[in-house]
Amino acid sequence: MDYQEYMRIRDERTREFMKDRFGLFIHWGLYAIPARGEWYMTNHQIPRTEYEKYAEEWNPYHFDAKEWAKLAKEAGMKYAVITTKHHDGFCLFDSKLTDYKSTNTPFGRDIIREFVDAFRAEGLKVGFYYSLLDWHHPDYPVKGDQYHPERNHEGLNENEGNFPRYLDYLHGQVEELMSNYGKIDLLWFDFSYGDKFGEAWRGTELLDMIRSKQPDIIVNGRLEGSGETHGSILSDEPSIFSGDFANPEMIIPPAGMTTDSGRVVPWEACLTINNSWGYNAWDRSFKSSEQLVRKLVECVSKNGNMLLNVGPNAKGEIQNEQKQVLKEIGEWMHNNSDSIYGCAASDLEKPEWGRFTQKGNTIYAHIFEEPIGPVIIQNFDKKIKKIRRVRDGLELHNNKPWNAANGYDQHVFIDYVYTDELDKIDSVIAIEVEE
Repeated sequence: MDYQEYMRIRDERTREFMKDRFGLFIHWGLYAIPARGEWYMTNHQIPRTEYEKYAEEWNPYHFDAKEWAKLAKEAGMKYAVITTKHHDGFCLFDSKLTDYKSTNTPFGRDIIREFVDAFRAEGLKVGFYYSLLDWHHPDYPVKGDQYHPERNHEGLNENEGNFPRYLDYLHGQVEELMSNYGKIDLLWFDFSYGDKFGEAWRGTELLDMIRSKQPDIIVNGRLEGSGETHGSILSDEPSIFSGDFANPEMIIPPAGMTTDSGRVVPWEACLTINNSWGYNAWDRSFKSSEQLVRKLVECVSKNGNMLLNVGPNAKGEIQNEQKQVLKEIGEWMHNNSDSIYGCAASDLEKPEWGRFTQKGNTIYAHIFEEPIGPVIIQNFDKKIKKIRRVRDGLELHNNKPWNAANGYDQHVFIDYVYTDELDKIDSVIAIEVEE
């Protein structure tokens, strides 16, 4: 396929996704029991036979997919992605290819089935995270692997596995996920490293199967990249493994993401509410709703989405602190989501007091800092039709003050004062201009 045609198809496939702008990430699995994050198995170099004992006590009896879906909907999220299988190999779905799954525990339920049904019922799009790694599967090689938990265990670290046979397992599980849960909107692979990238995963065959089962699905770029690299998606000649969108992790690119020639690349920043993906009882560094709303606005102002993570505990509960943050974000989104959904970067220069997003001929001024006097927009050469505060429709005006008589010919001065606590997070003004 011609590269230009490939990128045209990619842009068309991601068009609606890039209007949604805000999604929920859910990292959940056996690692919630030791409660030290999703990399616990490898960070503490726990052999698989020891770690798999957690499956014998997996019983998250408070899990309620409907409650999670409602929380996401009320937060203003448009889609959600859940870990169907993380690096530890434990499956939250009823795979026929392994006994290492939630349906084979005291809990006995297909968590992914309940997730899909609940989030669909709330009108949210659904996505599956699937780890290409598997520290539990006996055919996944230990020898020479920098991440495997058994890498320093004598007698275990010489295991070369049977990688071709493991790939059969990987492909089979992805086919199950693509076949057994109805329409899936997004597939989030994690991750390539070393010599394991692209065709090493039998990537062409894998993507062909995925597209045959789910023609409209969008796939991230980690068949080729990792959290550290993005593969070739930032190139003007991306490979088929580069995926439909880039996903920077715990970082927002300074100027968005484009190819070498300046073509906008679809992207989504994945961020945590504290500093952990999986449940970590020791991590109390929770970000504020103010910070996360502003990061969402920053992503949109750079043509990106934000995927915000929660890590439920072993009982199936999302932490109260994380729920509170989502509820507070939802309060802001309830009044201001017009400045997020369907919006993108503006061609106006970033102001000192906040950021701009834009949708059609409406420019949204996101005010992070209470102004002294009017809100000033520099170098504004567009003809204004009307100015309104987004959260309540309050009419505002462009009034040049007496003390700006000279040297402010292309400046806009909007009379404005904060009147609500939510204004302190981000007060949004919609400026409609003539086309």
